[in-house]
Amino acid sequence: MAKDERNTYTIQNDASLGEVKIADEVVAIIAALAATEVDGVASMAGNITNEVIGKLGIKNLSKGVKVDVLEGVVTVSLALNLKYNYSIMDVTAKVQEKVKNAVENMTGLEVADVNIKVAGVEMEKQD
Repeated sequence: MAKDERNTYTIQNDASLGEVKIADEVVAIIAALAATEVDGVASMAGNITNEVIGKLGIKNLSKGVKVDVLEGVVTVSLALNLKYNYSIMDVTAKVQEKVKNAVENMTGLEVADVNIKVAGVEMEKQD
């Protein structure tokens, strides 16, 4: 397998039209964007490298997301910072549903699991 194909997955293979591959980074970005659209999610939580990159002003849309694809079935793991005063159970259930729907609708891959780690709670900034 070529180096540039290491983290790509075939989502369509039509003999008359050709093949469509998707990188796991794309699936991770879709999951992150869907998760941050849910009310009560403050931000994605990344590791220390991602935090340093963010402070340098470089956007890493897939920070806090790990994607595993095995035979067309996806497992997504997210690390989130939630807003204070929101129900963790309600917010995480909405995130799981929204991420599952977004990944399945946009890629055609089946989502088996959406695992969430609540890494922190953010207070509203007082002006």
